[in-house]
Amino acid sequence: MEKEAAAAGGETVKLQIKFGGQTIPISLSPDSTVSHLKSLLQSSTDVLPRGQKLIHKGKILVDSQTLRSSEITSGSKIMLMASQGLHQGDGPKVKDDPVVSNYRRVMNVDRKPSKAIGQAPVGKTRVERWKITGVVALSESNLKSIPDEVWDCGSSARVLDLGNNHMCNVPIKIGCLTSIQKLILNSNKLSDDSISWQGLTELKSLTYLSLNQNQLTNLPPSLGSLTSLEQLHIAGNKLQSLPMEIGRLTQLEILKVNNNRISTVPPCIGDCSSLIEVDLSSNLLTQLPETFGNLQNLKTLHLSNNGLNSLPSALFRKCVKLSTLNLHGTEVTMDVLRQADGWEEFDERRRLKYQKQLDFRASGATDFDEGADKN
Repeated sequence: MEKEAAAAGGETVKLQIKFGGQTIPISLSPDSTVSHLKSLLQSSTDVLPRGQKLIHKGKILVDSQTLRSSEITSGSKIMLMASQGLHQGDGPKVKDDPVVSNYRRVMNVDRKPSKAIGQAPVGKTRVERWKITGVVALSESNLKSIPDEVWDCGSSARVLDLGNNHMCNVPIKIGCLTSIQKLILNSNKLSDDSISWQGLTELKSLTYLSLNQNQLTNLPPSLGSLTSLEQLHIAGNKLQSLPMEIGRLTQLEILKVNNNRISTVPPCIGDCSSLIEVDLSSNLLTQLPETFGNLQNLKTLHLSNNGLNSLPSALFRKCVKLSTLNLHGTEVTMDVLRQADGWEEFDERRRLKYQKQLDFRASGATDFDEGADKN
């Protein structure tokens, strides 16, 4: 239903607001402010006024200006972009368009989401939409191979989500998507020989790579060529080791290789100086290299369900930001931990972290309970 906001008998302008695959008609006085228009749109979109960005002919409308001063006339089309998180209820009201839904879901995967999310225009082919949004969302599409039209996106694609399909092959053509920043290949049927790492290494802008729940047993040395990587997720495979070249990933912040069969970690892991979080839980580790002590930015280390009975001697002393350590299901005892150099400082950081959680009514602990045997 069209919203009517003009005074009775007064001059009105009729606008078409484009948002989320739908068109919202609104009539109001040309002397109304942009701020007033945003307040009217709140009930139609569930987006709070401060989370709305209105764009007309490529220009962002200013809240304090009137429609007249903004050169908005009857019949004008205005695009609404919604900032993430600034909404009421369950979220913005958008048309039930699978392309739009996939776009929003993929963008929310990112650990560092963008401040504003535009909506994919309707009335376009899916390749056109992919090029406009930069997001190729094909998860859960029952795919056995990557559709040829994906390659038509070329340098326009920034995100490629192919998770939860049945693919057995990632061809060398993947290298033509030169601007890809995020590549999601979770839950497919990928094996060591079915991924063209030669193609992947052409993705010089790649910061996020996820290969969880596949059939990988080894990672090639060429992994070290992906020097822009910030997140690497390879949980739930059959990896037996990590390549020495992983040390070249100096921008890597998150490494998740839990639920594999890794028995050793190469000493060069200490060269990954940007690491903040490492998850090695549920592997076959009996020891960690001393170079773990070089990870001075490390905050979180998950080691549960391994055969460990000791930790690197300099871990607590050198990893001065470490505050979360999970040792459930290991042979590391409290006696071992208390004798470690730097234990007191680590324990204080851990306590402070949990105290902050308690202050926000989160569950916490006063004693070290992250898996070390207390006997």
